Amino acid sequence: MSQSMQTLPTPLTIALAGNPNVGKSSIFNALTGANQHVGNWPGKTIDKQQGRLSIQGREIEIVDLPGTYSLAAYSVEEIIARDFIVNEKPHAVVTVLDATNLERNLYLAAQMLELNLPLVIALNMADEAEKQGIEIDTRRLSAALGGVPVVQTIGSRAIGIDDLKESIYKLAASPQAPVIPKLNYGPEVETELRALEAHISAIRPLGGMYNPDWLALKLLEGDEELFSRLSDEGNAALVALAKAAIARVEELTGEDPELLITDARYGFIAGVLEQAVVRESTLLETVSDRIDKLVMHRIWGLPIFLMLMWVVFQVTANVSAPFLDYVDYAFSGPVSTWASAVIGLIGLGGTWFESLVVDGMIAGVGGVLVFVPVLMFLFAAIAVLEDSGYMARAAFVMDRVMRLMGLHGKSFLPMLVGFGCTVPAIYATRTLKNEDDRKLTAFLVPFMSCGARLPVYVMFGAIFFGAASGNLVFAMYILGILIAVGTGIVMKHTLYKSKPPQPFVMELPPYRMPSVRTVWRQVWEQTSSFLRNAATLILLISMVVWLLMAVPARADAGTFTDVDPEHSLFGTASGMIAPVFAPAGFGTWEASGSLITGLVAKEVVISTMSQIYVAEYAEEAAEPTTFVEDASGLVLGFGEAAVLTVQEVVNIVPRTLNLLPGLSIPEANFLGAAADDEDTSALGQVLLGTFTPLAAVAFCVFVLLYVPCMAAVAAMRQEFGTRWMILQAGYALLIAWGAAVIVYQVGTLIGLG
Repeated sequence: MSQSMQTLPTPLTIALAGNPNVGKSSIFNALTGANQHVGNWPGKTIDKQQGRLSIQGREIEIVDLPGTYSLAAYSVEEIIARDFIVNEKPHAVVTVLDATNLERNLYLAAQMLELNLPLVIALNMADEAEKQGIEIDTRRLSAALGGVPVVQTIGSRAIGIDDLKESIYKLAASPQAPVIPKLNYGPEVETELRALEAHISAIRPLGGMYNPDWLALKLLEGDEELFSRLSDEGNAALVALAKAAIARVEELTGEDPELLITDARYGFIAGVLEQAVVRESTLLETVSDRIDKLVMHRIWGLPIFLMLMWVVFQVTANVSAPFLDYVDYAFSGPVSTWASAVIGLIGLGGTWFESLVVDGMIAGVGGVLVFVPVLMFLFAAIAVLEDSGYMARAAFVMDRVMRLMGLHGKSFLPMLVGFGCTVPAIYATRTLKNEDDRKLTAFLVPFMSCGARLPVYVMFGAIFFGAASGNLVFAMYILGILIAVGTGIVMKHTLYKSKPPQPFVMELPPYRMPSVRTVWRQVWEQTSSFLRNAATLILLISMVVWLLMAVPARADAGTFTDVDPEHSLFGTASGMIAPVFAPAGFGTWEASGSLITGLVAKEVVISTMSQIYVAEYAEEAAEPTTFVEDASGLVLGFGEAAVLTVQEVVNIVPRTLNLLPGLSIPEANFLGAAADDEDTSALGQVLLGTFTPLAAVAFCVFVLLYVPCMAAVAAMRQEFGTRWMILQAGYALLIAWGAAVIVYQVGTLIGLG
């Protein structure tokens, strides 16, 4: 082994960069496997993905930079990527390029070359390029880029990863920056560049921090973020020189220097492509092109999008239902029974401690964990749509709808994120360059039903509508979109009356077969986040609710842990606001109390209901069972749930086709059970006697629309200030109450009550 390899720092740091939708995540996952961790960039809320791999005994840290089209400073992603490379100075940068769209992707690679860092090109999706008749000579491409190693990869199938690892190690072990062919920006720009480089080199601290050539180039491009940073660091004189240089170039050429520099880069890229890429004379129509003619059709695109969403919620609500019932049985039966038995063995049976564990912790947290299968199916369905390449098309399909509100299709992407969680969706508005677009999109995002609200719909849907529960879930998501559209239209004609429409440009990735590994990773990351929430916040709230329900509101109402729940502190406080919800059909203290705790986190609505109705559970309790009976019930129940899950998957087809007029295709029934069996869970039995179907729908509408969780409210305040946060929260409460009342009152008038 060479001396240079023996003295390598440990670990090596490699940055992974690339445009959005180039398969960068697949490359990252293939390189690092399970050795990953997620945090946040310092001072930012965007996820920071890091992972490790070992090559020839040497530890290598891979830092996955946010997807970005360039290293300008127009978005937080671009700033993060640039700052990490410039300030942290990784040992090498792997730039992932989409082989089917080299011209656009090479723009980022050209900017990487300007930084004069060791660079590796991962030419990803090489198989897609071959299908499209694109022939790339990697040897010539490497030579045209100054000797940069070029490795062909197919990230989704981990092809070429070993070659990529070898290139990373060789380059980091013996770093040699590429010699980029000198770009000629024109005499006017070149003159100003040389002058700025001399000034920068003369400022010793600055010359040591930045590559003088690169910094001069960025200053001539008029990088406002860099101007601000340099001014704060005491280099205002350099900023003034740069602005004067920009003015001189504009006066001499009549063009913005940034445009001239961009043109020069694209001229360089054209020369690279001419040397290294051969296309068939007749462009082939790809499979993606043929599919897009249908799914992005002006007329059929939106119905297809809605149909796909309907299928997603059929999968979410119905396919997951058997395992939902199984987990509910496990927590309300064996887990509670075994916990009571263990507590009895240590001599604390019948005490407040048993009540805290069984009626507080297990009932509260278990009531939420019941819905883990539901969320896993939702996350899996969305991950499949994302990994297949369809979600980017959804933004284009929704562009016309978004324009009704003065927005464009890119604003729909944060809303899509909102279907998972409102908090990152609010932060995702940072990708929008126009501040008005950001504020309006963030105002509307909370109406996109997040995953935390889903358990409420599924619970009420299963209890009151059986196999049709998927229709209720679908209706809630569509109602959220319609409320957002209506709100946006109103705001467009009031607060944003003079706002001009913005153009929408976005690259579409080719359709791919979803990777099982990628889908599972997304499902696990989001599910584990939910489980961590259950283990902390929900557990804490469950204990607080138990305590408030154990303390009597008056001295004559009972004693600690021996009080009618309605006369406890929690019941009394909830009863004070219950009349407000009477016009909506759920004016009980139990429903009001669940909505109060739901302000903290929507998952807690179910948790609180499980605790509130614990007394009813006890009254409905079954005969005592033995350990063997409980254990066998868990085993047999799992098998039955697996069979019924397959049955529900099969039934998606007839249920979808039966939406068409005149069709009535029979559904599969493997175990001979009635299709619309009533909910048999303990909570379900109690709610059947407390809510009517119409009141249940009104309750779901309120949960959909009222104030999002406290974390989302805090994110709104951080991004847009207290006034905007209060306006959104107040509007959400008002619209939620009004919509729930309308549903219940109109439904009653037309005989649905």
